[in-house]
Parts: sequence; C-alpha cells; structure tokens
Amino acid sequence: MRRGNEYRAGSGAGESFHVSPTCVVSLSSTSISTTAVILLRYCQWVDMLAPQGRHSIMFSLDGDSRSLHISGGQGGPGGPAHLQGGQGGAGQGPIVHITTPRLIAPNLQAALVTEQASGLRNIRAAQTGSHCPPPSRIFCGRQDILNNMHQFFSDTGTQHMYVLHGLGGAGKTQIALKFIKESSSRFSVIFFIDTSTIATIQTGLKNIAIRKDFGDSPQDGLLWLTTNVEEWLLFFDNADDPSINLNDYIPQCDRGNVIITSRNPGLCVYAGSNSLVSDMEEEDAVTLLLKSALQKATNRTEEIAAELVKAGAFISKSQNLDGYLALYTKNQARLLSEKPAQSHDSYAWTVYTTWQMSFDRLTPPAALFLQYCSFLHYNGISEEIFRYASEYQFPSNGPSKEELQEPLEFLSCFLGPTGKWDSLQFLDATNEVQSYSLISFDTERKLFSIHPLVHAWSRAIVQDPKKYMSTMGSILGMAITKRFQWDVQLTSLLLCPHIELAIQMDSKVALIFKYQYVIPLWEGGRYKEARKLLEELLEEQQQVLGESHPDTLCIMVSLALLYSNLGDYQKAKGISIIVLEKQTQLLGDNHPDTLLTMGNLAILYSALGEYQKAKELKVLVLEKRTKVLGRNHPDTLHTMGNLAISYSALGEHQKAKNLKVLVLAKQSQVLGANHPETLSTMGYLAASYSDLGEHQKAKKLKEVVLEKQKQFLGENHPDTLRTMGNLANSYSALGEYQKAKELQTIVLKKFKHGLGENHPHTLDTMGNLARSYSNLGEYQKAQELECIVLEMQKKVLGEFHSDTLRTMGNLAISYSHLGEHQKAKELKAIVLEKQKQVLGDNHPGTLHTMSALACSYSALGEYQKAQDLNVIVLEKQKQLLGDSHPDTLLTMGSLASSYSHLGGHREAKQLNVIVLEKQKQLLGDNHPDTLQCMGNLARSYSNLGEYQAAKELEVMVLEKKKQVLGDSHPDTLHTMGNLGISYSNLGEHEDAKELMSVVLKKQKQLLGENHPDILHTMSNLAAKELEGVVLEKQQEVLGENHPNTLQTMSNQASLYATLGEHRRAKDLMGVVLEKRKQVLGENHPSTLCTVGNLANSYSALGEHKKAKELMGVVLKKQKQVLGENHSDTLRTMGNLAISYSRLREHQKAQELQVIVLEKEKQVLGDDHPSTLLTMGNLAYLYSNSGEHRKAKDLTLIVLEKRKQVLGENHPDTLHTMSNLASLYFDLGEHQKAKEFRVLVREKRKQVLGNNYPETLKIEEMLGSM
Repeated sequence: MRRGNEYRAGSGAGESFHVSPTCVVSLSSTSISTTAVILLRYCQWVDMLAPQGRHSIMFSLDGDSRSLHISGGQGGPGGPAHLQGGQGGAGQGPIVHITTPRLIAPNLQAALVTEQASGLRNIRAAQTGSHCPPPSRIFCGRQDILNNMHQFFSDTGTQHMYVLHGLGGAGKTQIALKFIKESSSRFSVIFFIDTSTIATIQTGLKNIAIRKDFGDSPQDGLLWLTTNVEEWLLFFDNADDPSINLNDYIPQCDRGNVIITSRNPGLCVYAGSNSLVSDMEEEDAVTLLLKSALQKATNRTEEIAAELVKAGAFISKSQNLDGYLALYTKNQARLLSEKPAQSHDSYAWTVYTTWQMSFDRLTPPAALFLQYCSFLHYNGISEEIFRYASEYQFPSNGPSKEELQEPLEFLSCFLGPTGKWDSLQFLDATNEVQSYSLISFDTERKLFSIHPLVHAWSRAIVQDPKKYMSTMGSILGMAITKRFQWDVQLTSLLLCPHIELAIQMDSKVALIFKYQYVIPLWEGGRYKEARKLLEELLEEQQQVLGESHPDTLCIMVSLALLYSNLGDYQKAKGISIIVLEKQTQLLGDNHPDTLLTMGNLAILYSALGEYQKAKELKVLVLEKRTKVLGRNHPDTLHTMGNLAISYSALGEHQKAKNLKVLVLAKQSQVLGANHPETLSTMGYLAASYSDLGEHQKAKKLKEVVLEKQKQFLGENHPDTLRTMGNLANSYSALGEYQKAKELQTIVLKKFKHGLGENHPHTLDTMGNLARSYSNLGEYQKAQELECIVLEMQKKVLGEFHSDTLRTMGNLAISYSHLGEHQKAKELKAIVLEKQKQVLGDNHPGTLHTMSALACSYSALGEYQKAQDLNVIVLEKQKQLLGDSHPDTLLTMGSLASSYSHLGGHREAKQLNVIVLEKQKQLLGDNHPDTLQCMGNLARSYSNLGEYQAAKELEVMVLEKKKQVLGDSHPDTLHTMGNLGISYSNLGEHEDAKELMSVVLKKQKQLLGENHPDILHTMSNLAAKELEGVVLEKQQEVLGENHPNTLQTMSNQASLYATLGEHRRAKDLMGVVLEKRKQVLGENHPSTLCTVGNLANSYSALGEHKKAKELMGVVLKKQKQVLGENHSDTLRTMGNLAISYSRLREHQKAQELQVIVLEKEKQVLGDDHPSTLLTMGNLAYLYSNSGEHRKAKDLTLIVLEKRKQVLGENHPDTLHTMSNLASLYFDLGEHQKAKEFRVLVREKRKQVLGNNYPETLKIEEMLGSM
C-alpha cells in the first residue's frame, strides 16, 4: 500500500470544517398550521444565527429523533480516504447542534409560549429537555441482559455504572430504553445525552443545568449531578468515538446511576458491570422478525436486531418471506444499505452506514487489517498468521520478493525499525478496530473474529477484491511454512477454514503455497479437501515439470498417503509402486527418498492385510538404512519400530515387544528420554504389553508417557490426548469401566475444542466412549452415540473407510446387546460386502467381520450356518496368518462354540483342548485369552456332564484371573459365576448361593445396580423373590422384549412349575412364547424350547393330549433346525415318550425312550447326566407298564452311575434313591423301601434343609408307611 498520498477531493471548496448531519425534526399529533408556525420561527432563528451560507433542514413526519443539526455553506475538500476517498469537508457557515430526544409539536409549542418571558435560553432548555424517547414498539427478547441490569441497579446508596457495548445496529440503545421504561419508578429523574461528539455531550450537560435551573454551562450540569442526592439516571447514548475521554463527563461522586451504550468495549473499564450486545438468540430473532413482518417466518439471516427489523419491514410490505430470503442472499449489501420509509424507532442510520462511519475513522493500517481479514474466515483470526508470514524465508522453489510485493507491503505496517515483527504496532491497529466493535477478541484463546455481516460488508466495499484474495492467500501460504513452530491446534482448527475460503475464492497464489495449504487440511482431518487439492496440484506439476520431476514425485507420495488415510489402500499402493519405480531409476535403491517410499509401501501392505509381505519389505528397508545411515540413526530406529508393528500384526507379540525394548533404549540414548519419537515408542511398547495380557504393566507405562507428554508437549496436544485415550483402553482392559468412561469424556471434550467435532481423532474417541457405555451396560446410550459417529464418518471419511466400517460393526454389536439380532446380522452383512470390495475376501478385517456375522447367526439360532461360516473363516486364517495366530485361535474357539450349539460337545471339547495348548505356547499360561479358553473348555466339560472336571478347571481359572486381573475384574466375576453354576450342577447349592452372593455384591460395586451382568447373576441365584426383582429391572433396563428379559420370564415360569403353580407357569410361558416368536422367529431354538416347556405345563395340568400334540410339532421343527441327534431334540423326544405313557401308550413310550437312550449314549456318552436322566425315565416307563423288577434293575444302574458322576449327596442321586425306594415298595420289600427313604430324608435335610419341598414329601411318604 502507498500510504500518505491517496486522497480524493470533496465536492465543496474552501477551508475544511466538520459537517454536521442534516437536521431531522419529527412531528406527531399536531395541526399543520401550528407546525408551520413552529417551523417558520425555527427558520428565522437559524437565519439569525447563520446569516451567511446556505443551510439545510429536513423533516420526518413520524418516529423519534435525538438531534437537530443545522449546517451552513458548501463542503470543503475531502479527508484521508484509506481506500476509497474521504467525505467532503464542512460547510463555510457556522455549526449549530440542538439535541432533542423527541422533538415533537407540544415541546415546540411550549417553547413558543415561554419565549418572550424567558428568552432564547429557556427555549433551548425546553427544546432539549433531556427526556428519553420510549423503546421501539416491536422490542423483544434480550431478557438475560435486562435481568442483569435490573439486578445491578437494585442496590441504592452508591454510584452504579453499566456499559452496553457491541456492533452498530445490534440493539444497544433499545435495550437501555427498555430498561429505563421498566425501571422508571426506580429513578427520580432521567437524563438522556447524545454522546456522539464532545459538542453534543456538553450541550446535554448544559441542558441538565438549565432544566434544573442550576446555571447554563456543562460544568453546572455536572455540578448538579455531583451534589444532588437524588437517584438520578444519566444515559450516555452512542459513546462510539474512542478519541473522547468520557471520564471527563461522568459525575465524580458516590451516588447516581449511569448507563453507557457504545461500540467501544474499552469503556467497560469505567463500569461496575457490562454486557456485550451481539447476535440475538434464535427465538428472540424470530419473534422480532414476526413483529416486524406481522406474519409467520423462519430464521435465515444472522440475528442483528437492525437487520431483522429491516427484514420484517420488507416481508410486511411484500407479504413474501421466501421472496425476501432469496433477495437477501442475492442483494445483501443493497438491502442493508437502505432504511425503511417508516421506522419503528429513532435510529437514523442503515446497518451499513453505521459501519461505514466507523470505518472512515480508522487509520490506514487498521482499515487495511480489517479489509484483509475479510478475505479470511470470519472466525479464528490469529496474530500468528501475520507474524509467521512476516518471517517468510523465500526458498529457491518459491516466489520472489517482487512477486510478493503486495503481502510484504501490508505486513510492513507491523514491522519495527529493525524489520522484525512488532506486536505493539499490530496491537495498536487491532485495538483501533476493536474500539468500534468491528472486530472482537477472545482473550482466552487469543483469537479475533468478525461478525459475518461486517465480514461480508467489509469485503463488498473493496475496490480490487482479486488483489486482496491473492495477497491474503499468499500471506496464508507464507505463514504455513512455519507450521512446525505452531501449536498443532492452531494449525488444524484455525487455519483450515481460512484455507478452505481461499480455495473456494480461487485465490491466485504460487504452487508452493497451494502445496502448503494441503498440510493443515491433512492435519485437521480434512482428507477429502486435501486430496482434491493435491490431485489438482499433481496435474499442474505434471504439465509444468513433467511426471518424473522430484517435486512431482513428492506430491504423488503425499497423495498416496492421503488415499491411505481415506481408506483407499489399493489406490495408494498403486501410486506408491509407480513412485518407487521412478525413484529407483532416478535416485537409486539406497536414496533416502526411495527408502521412505519403500517404508510407506510396506505400511500399505499391512493395511491390505499382507502382513508377511509388509514384514519382508520392512526388513529390506531396515538393512538398507542400517548400511546407509547407521544402526543408531533416527530413521533406522523408526524402521525398526515399524518392523515391530509387523511382528505384532503377525501375532508374534513377544518378538515385537523385544524389538520395541531395543528401539526404546537406542532412542533414549540418541534422541533423549523425552523426545516425541521416544515417547511414541514407549506407547507402542505399552501396546505390546497389552497384546501379551500384561495390562497392569501397560497401564503404568502409559501413565509415564502421559506425564512426559503433558510436560513437554502440553495437556492439549493431540499426541497427549491419544495417550490419554490409550490409557482409557487399559482401564477398560482392567475392568475399570467407569474410570475409562470419565477419561474418554475428557479426551473427547479436548479433541472437540482442539481439532473440531468432525476430526477423525474426535470421531474415534466418540466411538471409544460408546464402547465404554456398552461395557457399563448402557447399551441404548452406546447405540445412539455410534449412530452419530457413523453419520459423521460417512460425511468426513466416506462410506467405505475402515473407520466407518468399524463403527458400523460396533453398532451391530450394540444392536445385539439390545437383543436386535436380526438388525445386527443385516448390518454385519453390509459391512462384510463393503470390506470385500475395499479390502478383498481374504483380508483379516474381512475375516473378522465374517466371524462376527457367524455370532449373529448363532444368536438367531442358525447354528449350522454359523458353523459353516466359522469353518470358512478358519481355513482362510490358517492360510493367511498361520495355525497359531491369535485370530486363528479365536475362530477355532468360535467354531467349538458352534459345535456345542449343534450338540457336538465332544468335538467342541477336543477343539478347545487344541486351542488351549496353542495359546499356552504362544501367549503363556496366564494370558487372558488362555484363561478364556480354559473357561470354554470347562463349559465343554459341563456340557458333557463332567461337572467335577469343570469345577476343578474353573477353580484354577479363577485363581489365575485373580492374580492377573484382580479380584473384582468383570472377567474374574464372570468366572466366579460359572463356578457357582458348577457347584449347582454338583448339587452344592449352598456353596453356589454363597459364591453368587459374593459375585452380586462385587458387580454392584463395580458396575452399578442395573447392569445386565448383575441381572444375570441375580437370575442365576434363582430365588423366587429375586426373580421378580430381576424381571422388573430387565424390563426397565433392556426392554420387555429383550432376549435376556424373556429368559428371566421363562426362568420364573419354571420356578412356578417347581413350586407346583402349574397354571401360573403355563400362563407366563404362553406370554414368553408369543414374544419370542415376534423377536426371534418361530423356528429359533429358544422359541422351540419355550413351546416344549409350555407342553410340559399342559402335561402337569393333566392336558396330556394337548401336550403330546405340541411336543410333536416341536420335535419336527427341532429335527429340521438342530438335527436328529441334538440334545434339545433328544430331550423333546424323551418328554414326548412321557406323554405317550400318561396317555397309556406304554409300548410306544418305551420304544421312543429306548431310541433316545441309544442316541444319547452315542452323542453324550454312557455316564452323561442327560443319559442317566433318560435311563431313569425309561425305568419309570417300565414301572408304569407293571415291569417293576426291570425298572428296579435299571434304577440301580442309574444310582451307581450318579454316585460316581455326581456324588452320593447330589439331589439327582437322592431323587434316584427315592425312586428306588418306591420300586422296592411296589415289589413288596417294605423294609428296604423304608431304609432307603430314611436315608434320603437325612441326606435331604443335610443338603437341602428341613423345609425343602422334596424333604417334606419324603417325610410324608415315611409317615404313610
């Protein structure tokens, strides 16, 4: 800019004087003839004061006005123009200011009546009586500010001063007037002073003296205010000129009340309280718009009061809201420059006029600063943008000083004598702009912002916008070159909107600056915008420099990394291979750039699931870097760290850990213990500890890293926040879910503040928080948050990005937790299809989703489908990852579960044994995954009826989990619950109850009263009074139709049946059946099981025919769904045999029961509890057909086997002994029968208690003998 010589002449000639605004006289409720007389008298009086020159008087027939300004003569030459030229000079005649808050006919008539007696002094006093005008008739809103003012002025006895500051047109005066109207009874007298100039202030004070008959000078007015003890109110309106020292005109006393309205926030130093008057709240803005328009409307424009009134006036006149919105968008500048023909208040200026008047008072540097800022985004304007640009170093591949003349000339406004940045000069300019409220400053964040309307106006008045766009675009590019010295938050959050605006406006800047734009967009998570810009740059570079130029290849490398960030790994890999070939030809195999590309390509192989290929390439890079750079070079150490990550991906966790320990030791020596790279390696080492199940060790190391990062990077640095998130994951792994949730909440808040709500890091943290909700049983909350994350990721990253697909998978899991298994299955199927397209059929991520889909099949009872899918996954994982990879072993465990669901308990047990051996070799005896597999094997023992073996293994697992995870970890408590079930299976009900009670107490402390795990434990306790509580809580927490809720209802119905309340059991089972049909489908195994239980209830109620028909239906479906040899199918066949017997079809019953027995022996073994139960039932059928001796012999076999398998005191063993006693009785061996019954009674008293129904029943039998 050329300062000091850009002036434009005004329209007049002669000396330059101040030109007062045109006189505005408001008339209302008076006759035309009276008005004419009044005006004639005024014109004569003005003519007497100003005999020379022409004068202008302008009248308005409605509204209020505060000032009568009369000027004479023609304008002189214009003042400094800054960019556009100044106003014309003042006229040659005298200047007269007459201040009047509301110059209406009655006031003027009163002046005429008293003129002869009091002279001109009293006329002027009457004319300027200092009365406040009323507020606008359409005033609304701003209640928060009004409440603050009422509260502030409520005390008496001391002076109160309140400042309302903000942008012109924001409604400051109207708020003050509204307050004065509401509080008029609070003040004895109210004075209004136009504070726009010193002259109007002095006139206002002088009028106070005249009105109070206390003299006729401003000093007299001040003296009256200072000495008077009344509760007066002094209203200084429009105190906008920062050159006026308002303190000179404020009464220096300890009484009275003062309100100041100003665009200058600096006046707040005088006030006891203040309010910034900015945009209206949306509700208030709509109300004001409706009042102005007299019709219904919706919010569209920024909520500045003056603009909304203008909008309302247009809508009222045109009766067309849509028309205004369209016209506003197209003609904003013109509409805001016009004033409605009839105004609701005395505000004399248009919205733009008020800003132009303020702008015209700015010095050239301040004016230029405002206008250049209008080519940045209106928020987040930082001094660093200009300071770092001023330090630009002019690299050889960038523009020259001559090409950057415009930016350098502007920046020179803020340089000191040495040519260095001078923050004081910058502060002077920004303070000047702030003093007119044209720009705001956030003292906490140290950032400037401009109201969007001022921003648009400032840009609109620029004469050469293309030059400004180019200059500001270059300044941005110059500043970004210093990005490594910036706070990362500033780079990502603040620069991105400015860069996006520069791109949108197509600022003409050098290619190197466009490349600089990419980096903040990238760091700010704007991957799509960065990719688009890089693609354009690549095309330009290829045309200018050629396809093989190093600068072109550099852009291609960056583009490949961006494609990788966007999840397009195949495209990234393709570009990287091309770059690698060109770099090998041009630079050679061992050039650092070539090796960098090789390392990036290896990372892409990992992303594509080609872990072995990635590892081999990383080994090659490591060898070359060691040879070229040395073993201890930072780049060599970085490659070693990447190789360790490949080891982890291949399941070689111990090898990965050892290599990371070595890298950490070397980095500590070479770079220092606190270097970011060293701390990063510590974080990766902590991840290896987690992979090895050493969660406590991982947690401690992460805490060390976090403290160091807080100290050296700051608490809000993204690396620090990522470590906090990783630490939260360790808390989750250790079962400290509440702690994890609290930490993730903090991280999320900081990421939102630092990187924005849509940054990938922010979204990832939201996903982690959702998982914490899920861990705490807050499934609905988790689902809602995951839905939000998913929608944002689709917009930011795209539908096929790995992060998006992972969130979809997590959302499917939430659906499963909420019992919506069909919905979960459908979503997993969508994820699987997308992963196949993006990653391929054999990618580990694709296989993981296939395994997850198999889980959904199992949950829906499609066990065969689940097993088939698990087999496919297992084969692929063995080929891709190897037999012993953790993912392969996990799938083997899932396949074992599928075998169990289909009744293949022996196959499941064998597979679990294989998995356990491999995990012990790979992970060690105490790894959580190893312990989980031991638990799965224990369940296989239980399914095979080997309850003692199951119990012994669960005791071992429990002890190990206590050592590794702690007594109160959810997994430890889960194992305790399983052990309790084993106690129950062995008839040790008291021990089971005590253990379950311990589990319940710990779970309540850890997870809260309503967590689903607690409700499951309560259900396992199986007390009648507890079942009702559990059911009520599950209905509240999970919903009435959740599978867990229905299972509890089914358990309660079974409890009713045990207590002999068969009709109640039948009714409840009927409800469960209908709900399961709706939720799970008619052929789901749980639905079929419910039908079987309902049939048993019919049988217990004597409706044997109905029971038989229902069991026939169930059996047919179970054969189709589960197969003929499934345990559920065989159980139904056994129950059907009992129904035949009760219908006296004994032969049919025996034949069917023999078939069941043979199948169970084949499937479960001779000694399985279910096999023994069937043998007992067959004995019962023999007895019913009169074959008592045959029944006795078979019962004796059952008894011996139950003693061996379950123990002598197990309830099932005692039940067999009771049956045997009955058979002895039927065979006439009464003494033997009695002996057995006495023995059963004593054992039942010992095991079950005196009042247990079975104990009482045996007592009754003994009594009848």
